[in-house]
Amino acid sequence: MKAPIAVALDAPDLATAKNWAVAVSPYVTTLKIGLETYLRDGKESIHEIRKLSDCDIFLDLKLHDIPATVIGACKSVAELAPKYLTVHASGGKDMISAAVQTLPNTLIVAVTILTSIDDRNLQEIGFSSSPSQSSIKLAQLAVAAGARAIVCSAQEVSEIRRNVADDIVLITPGIRPAGKNRDDQQRIATPQEAISNGADLLVIGRPITSEIDVSAAAKVISDEVNDIYL
Repeated sequence: MKAPIAVALDAPDLATAKNWAVAVSPYVTTLKIGLETYLRDGKESIHEIRKLSDCDIFLDLKLHDIPATVIGACKSVAELAPKYLTVHASGGKDMISAAVQTLPNTLIVAVTILTSIDDRNLQEIGFSSSPSQSSIKLAQLAVAAGARAIVCSAQEVSEIRRNVADDIVLITPGIRPAGKNRDDQQRIATPQEAISNGADLLVIGRPITSEIDVSAAAKVISDEVNDIYL
């Protein structure tokens, strides 16, 4: 059974991204394509990866601009029909609503506070509340604007789950199996912690894609996640 994991295809080139997609697709539900791949390889990268996989496409562009510009951006990716498209919750209700209305068949995913940001970083950019408090407020704002999914760290996911409807998909990046390097992430969690706290979809990149045998790594983590859910 495929595990509710979105593998981040943050590859150095399209050929590598395609190889990773093939390797992980038997074990995970979702492929996450971010700015690095999209800006370098364009829409064609999505089409090519889709030919190789039956996984859902998570287009992680983190749109953050005035509503009119976000509407235009959403229209430009409409042909790709991603299951998920990210926007920054801090862009505000009008911006989020614009994305929701432009792509009604896509789950607009509101990113709360990046998992690379800790308390000190948050204060430096002008937030007076903690990452947890800020994430909860942003999640509530985004859901009120029509977002149907939220990106948050595993440290906030349980409280956010208590404050949004059950059908809102909660997505947690910064997932590191026990013993793995935290890399540039600050607010991390193991799969067990994230799932226990209420996560619906785990974003995992380097713990899978940095391994020599990407397929084997995906299977090991998929089996671990499925065992937790079951």
